[in-house]
Amino acid sequence: MKNGIFFGIGVGPGDPELLTVKAIKAIRQADVLIAPKTEKKDGSVALTIARPYLKPDIEIVYQVFPMVKGFAEDTAAWEKNKAEILALLQQGKNVAFLTLGDPMFFSTYIYVYRLLEHEDVKIETIPGVPAFAAIASQGGVPIVEGNDILTIIPATARPEKIRQALAVSDNAVLMKVYRNFPEVVSLLKEQDMLKQAVLVSRAGLDGERVLHDLEAHQDESLNYLSTILTRSREAAQDAGDHDEEA
Repeated sequence: MKNGIFFGIGVGPGDPELLTVKAIKAIRQADVLIAPKTEKKDGSVALTIARPYLKPDIEIVYQVFPMVKGFAEDTAAWEKNKAEILALLQQGKNVAFLTLGDPMFFSTYIYVYRLLEHEDVKIETIPGVPAFAAIASQGGVPIVEGNDILTIIPATARPEKIRQALAVSDNAVLMKVYRNFPEVVSLLKEQDMLKQAVLVSRAGLDGERVLHDLEAHQDESLNYLSTILTRSREAAQDAGDHDEEA
């Protein structure tokens, strides 16, 4: 029996209408959907986003993935999930793995891809809209202009590393701001990038939240899906000068 195809599908940040045509076709071609979840939460946000496009008879398999920096520390859960996926593919079923945003951008799918890439299976990875792109479009916030340098920073990184990245950037995107929001606010203020910052939690999902005065909210709890877009004062000034010239 011929093995099925393994699809890694980015479903975007939250709005089901932001799925690509290719993503929707792949979902409809799948016999099984892998819906990733964490140990602490029931259900899958990615599955909720994709639900309008599911076939009525599709098989849904929930897999728990440990929230770790890498899977080398404890491979047991990863190997169990890999074995389950391979068994489905060997039955000739097409299997789709859903992931928020883009599959190759801060995604659990990257680890799954590495586990499967050397197996005898066909893999198709379908890009999705990352949260920062959707936030920028919705809020009318250009991500980069002209010769701007953009840096994408995980807010979970060491403070000194974040400081160094901000210092050499015109524009910045900070992902995963939920854990150390007050520290991030301080770093942005230090680099004169706070007043230009906007934070969006759960972009395109129920409970979406948009904050412009970050300092006033820095002691509040944030959802895991929280992203900041900002730019240096100099870059903002340059953009204003360009607009006036135009």
